[in-house]
Amino acid sequence: MTQTGTAVDAPPSAEGGAAPKRPATEDRRQKWRSRRYRWDAKFSPYAFISPFFLFFAAFGLFPLLYTAWASLHRVELTAPTDMEWAGLHNYTRLFEDHFFWNSLWVTFTLAVLSTVPQLLMAMGLAHLLNYKMRGSSFFRVAMLAPYATSVAAATLVFAMLYGRDYGLINWFLGLFGVDEIDWKSGDWTSKIAISTIVIWRWTGYNTLIYLAAMQAVPHDLYESAALDGASRWKQFRYVTIPSLRPTILFTVVVSTIGSVQLFGEPLLFEEGAGASGGPDHQFQTLGLYLYEQGWRNLHLGRAAAIAWVMFLILVVIGIVFGLISRRLRKS
Repeated sequence: MTQTGTAVDAPPSAEGGAAPKRPATEDRRQKWRSRRYRWDAKFSPYAFISPFFLFFAAFGLFPLLYTAWASLHRVELTAPTDMEWAGLHNYTRLFEDHFFWNSLWVTFTLAVLSTVPQLLMAMGLAHLLNYKMRGSSFFRVAMLAPYATSVAAATLVFAMLYGRDYGLINWFLGLFGVDEIDWKSGDWTSKIAISTIVIWRWTGYNTLIYLAAMQAVPHDLYESAALDGASRWKQFRYVTIPSLRPTILFTVVVSTIGSVQLFGEPLLFEEGAGASGGPDHQFQTLGLYLYEQGWRNLHLGRAAAIAWVMFLILVVIGIVFGLISRRLRKS
């Protein structure tokens, strides 16, 4: 038997010779390559998604845990490292705070005033865009224009439109004999005005979500309904809406969460009001109240408690809608 380089020559096994034997170095290389392949298949997916978890841990999980820890202490924004243990005092104090309950009421009022009309309008617009019409692509893209507009720009424009003396809304209402309305100082008028900003910004976004869901409804259902003599309205009522129930639930949850976190629109609606939400706190949301306590009054511990109450409210909302979703799936 002779050896040339790393190859080993041996007589063919059919002729009674032994099978060629690979050198130990080649075996080690193959084992190492096989091991690297297994490691690559096993750990590469985790490596690809690890940046998200690293950023979430740094900018999501750590602030959440720090806020929970701060909410159990007396701590001021001017000295965030000087913490004095207070237990649940920041939470119990909130329940006795009239401004906290006022901001909670304002938040849920704005949520109802902005979410219900917004989703109804989005459903109607999506139904219209679902038909074949000229320029449908243009209208679909135009629906996203308000969503792409910044909160500050949209709010400042609407603040001018709702001006008491020179606002376009009062001028238009004056054509029908309606007296000037002080939109920013009134209780319900200020809420309605802020709700229109939210509706204007998010209706197009929800319209496209509904439109995508409508286009996934099988056309056989509409053809069967048409053969049974169902009108367009009945097709929309008995075919489209039942098919969109998961999508409707999703948009309701997302809109409700966005309403609980409402901050930019009420902050910029009235110049000079700041985080107080008007002279009588008539449009001070939970987000504004948190900002006022933490960054105006410098009570960092109390602001952290408000943030956790908002978080728990969102968790309760998620659980409730999750139960409703499960009930709908069963039905």
